[in-house]
Amino acid sequence: MRTVTLINGDGIGPEISDAVVKIIEASGLKIDWDVQTAGEDVIEKEGVPLPERVINSIKKNKIALKAPVTTPIGKGFRSVNVQLRKTLDLYANLRPCKNLPNVKTRFDNVDIVVVRENTEDLYAGIERQPDEDTAESIKIITRKASERICKFAFDYALQNGRKEVCVVTKANIMKLSDGMFLECYRKVAENYPQIKKREILVDNLCMQLVQKPEQFDVLVLPNLYGDIVSDLCAGLIGGLGVAQGANIGLDYAVFEPVHGSAPDIKGQNKANPTALLLSAIEMLRYIKENTYAEKIERALFKTLESGICTPDLGGNCSTTEFRDALISNL
Repeated sequence: MRTVTLINGDGIGPEISDAVVKIIEASGLKIDWDVQTAGEDVIEKEGVPLPERVINSIKKNKIALKAPVTTPIGKGFRSVNVQLRKTLDLYANLRPCKNLPNVKTRFDNVDIVVVRENTEDLYAGIERQPDEDTAESIKIITRKASERICKFAFDYALQNGRKEVCVVTKANIMKLSDGMFLECYRKVAENYPQIKKREILVDNLCMQLVQKPEQFDVLVLPNLYGDIVSDLCAGLIGGLGVAQGANIGLDYAVFEPVHGSAPDIKGQNKANPTALLLSAIEMLRYIKENTYAEKIERALFKTLESGICTPDLGGNCSTTEFRDALISNL
């Protein structure tokens, strides 16, 4: 039996993680869940939002499924997500964005994979305030990180039958930092003659994504642009409630939804577990449990096709009603 770390998060995290665990159990797959708490709810007890025991659990089990954790805005503790990525060197953030059955959006035929560099850029957290009226953030781009994320993107494209990898920068303005990222992309691309190459500026990309998103396949981006563009792409397929994600390194992988902890609807039994479930399905494929991954995905699609969905998608089902309907479709 495979042991997987389960970080059940805060806000709506415990509700949607409970639903996903029950769905996986109902599929017949046996997983030993190593449940770990993190986030705002543990600060009072342990003094930090990400206790060392959580890191140790992931290092031991190699794989984690993570529900959303609240990040204070403008003050307080640093993001748990950022800390996990840096501590475990989860350098690749993978965010597939594909239309789901019966989820109405402005666009059809969207099937984009966002590959976001996960460890540096402005998210390195190097900031200073030289005087009371000035604040500075340092953008870090290294050759090592840039080359390995571009290689990850091309390898993913090759392994998943993708035809193009498009690099996204603002190299016309940030000629040194984004220029280095672009240079690394071009170097790595030489080793993949079978994959089409494309270069685009981030502002042009955003315009084209809301005009003809179906033209894009795999996007590879530095950290900040990747964060923004992945949420934009989530909007193309129905919003954050259906947007999955994964953070992958050489030794460890953490699978999580894109959305936040939504404390405003905590405990109301109306959160959508789809994004976390899609992340779990991606996790099952990662650990080679493809049969169960496909079984759960088919049941999810059948549930959505029948019109059963939570309020964020225009339905009136509770979290538990959606879970039970999906389980019946297994």
